[in-house]
Amino acid sequence: MEETILKTNMEAVKEIAYQLRIRNIGGIIIIDFIDMEIEANRERVFDALKVEMEEDRNRTSVQKISEIGLIEMTRQRRRKSLRETMCETCPYCGGRGTVKSGTSVCHKIFRELEREAVYNIAGTLCVLVHPEVEKLLLENESDTLRSLEKRLDRKILVETGSDLHRENFEIIPVQ
Repeated sequence: MEETILKTNMEAVKEIAYQLRIRNIGGIIIIDFIDMEIEANRERVFDALKVEMEEDRNRTSVQKISEIGLIEMTRQRRRKSLRETMCETCPYCGGRGTVKSGTSVCHKIFRELEREAVYNIAGTLCVLVHPEVEKLLLENESDTLRSLEKRLDRKILVETGSDLHRENFEIIPVQ
């Protein structure tokens, strides 16, 4: 069993070094190898990783393998990572990987309308929103919208700004 684990870890060493270089991964890196009982085998894996990392043009520092099979290392990155080179930040979500739900945007609009009503004396407030948010406001949130109109003593118009991002909106006072 130990021999199989050693063989697997030795194969992993080559792949790890390759992936670190090709993806240009930098910073503090923790590698979790399969636990090995024999100290000499841990040393062989550590030495193999050190040899593989010597071929790397970037500065690296590899620490000894721990009792539980972890190796800590640092690797300096000198150029952009593969992801940074091939991808760009999503203009829609700003790189977060998510966008606010329509309901969340509606509730944010309600809070902003309350703030705007304090500072603005206009009798009507027009809200420009993305078409999806308009549909939510007029269908699902219509009761809340009417309630807010009564509480603020203002007429609230909802209009579509088709060029608006789903999370963005504009409140325009109308005389």
